[in-house]
Amino acid sequence: MSTPRNVVVVGASVAGLTTAVTLRTLGYDGRLTLIGDEPHTPYNRPPLSKQILAGTWEPDRIKLRTDEELSDLDARLLFGRSATGLDTATRRVTLDGGDSVGYDTLVIATGVTPNSLPGAHHLAGVHLLRTLDDALALRADLRHRPDVRVAVVGAGFLGSEAAAAARRMKLDVTMIDPRPVPMRRQFGDRIAALVGRLHKKNGVSMRCGTGVRRFFESGGRVTGLELTDGTLLGADVVVVAIGSVPAIGWLAGSGLELGNGVECDPTCRAAPGVYAAGDVASWHNDHFGCRMRLEHRLNATEQAQAVARNVLGENRPFAPVPYFWTDQYDAHIQAYGIFPADAELAVLHGELEGGHFVVAYGHAGRVVGVLGWNSPCELRRLRQLVVDRAPWASVAPTPSAVWTGRHLSASIR
Repeated sequence: MSTPRNVVVVGASVAGLTTAVTLRTLGYDGRLTLIGDEPHTPYNRPPLSKQILAGTWEPDRIKLRTDEELSDLDARLLFGRSATGLDTATRRVTLDGGDSVGYDTLVIATGVTPNSLPGAHHLAGVHLLRTLDDALALRADLRHRPDVRVAVVGAGFLGSEAAAAARRMKLDVTMIDPRPVPMRRQFGDRIAALVGRLHKKNGVSMRCGTGVRRFFESGGRVTGLELTDGTLLGADVVVVAIGSVPAIGWLAGSGLELGNGVECDPTCRAAPGVYAAGDVASWHNDHFGCRMRLEHRLNATEQAQAVARNVLGENRPFAPVPYFWTDQYDAHIQAYGIFPADAELAVLHGELEGGHFVVAYGHAGRVVGVLGWNSPCELRRLRQLVVDRAPWASVAPTPSAVWTGRHLSASIR
């Protein structure tokens, strides 16, 4: 495989920028183009729902590179431009406005697009939270007056963190989710129940097991919600955090295999001369023997570095043990691995009700994940169980030590 002389990266967030930086660090001296649909220079997204929203950080603090460092990349930077199409036969990316950019190798790092709710997009006071501009607009609304009533629709990572940030601002917060407990999809019922209790302890009104039927408005601004269980809820600000979908619409008709993202082989290669990295990439992780797509900050960095090496000829499978974290109130929750819905659960350190513990998740006879709650040192040590694919029997030798997803249910209201 010859080294390409013209690399185009579409997507200028963590994965896209890291790909470009890694290429240069590894000695690539060919033409390099970085395309991003936001006018801002690349920035870090996790603080948007925490420090930026709470007002403890200002936007300059989340920049990934200074203007001087971006200049040192010796790349063509097309910020505020969107890719609208791809022709893999002629190897050209079409941009908004109709012009196009040719490539030898293309890296797709366009991330995800947040889901919305019917009737929400035109109402003042209803916010998505994906971009820096989203976070600043929401922060301004939350600061509008001290008695703002906030409804957070969706209780995954983003919704839970946004609710925690709003409560730290002493605002009235209600969190709504159709699942019986927050973060159930991410952690399973037992740990999710603890997250729900954490929010209730900190004053969040939980409306789990229900969804949004319709919005009420006055003068084009939201005033409340009707939930699917018939509850009427007043709200001055609504945060919609109901997940996202891979940003692949611009790739329709390209010939790439599209499903839950850009579908790639284990090396993150989607087609001759085309790779994908970050939230948009779906690839086969050989360590776990399954296809996955991850929306985690560290994965975006690691996968982009792996893609850059493979673009330059390494051709090595990308098979990480995923790592992610969330900070909510006084809880620092960290996790390594994967967390299947039907996984078994065993406590390895501490006690679930004690605020400091590590649990293991077992699936198909192996340890596939470990999660720590305010236990970073113990978690780092026990991470090796996932790396080694340790037998489940080695950590949960007796049935009494194990909970299974089938036998767990909890409801937070």
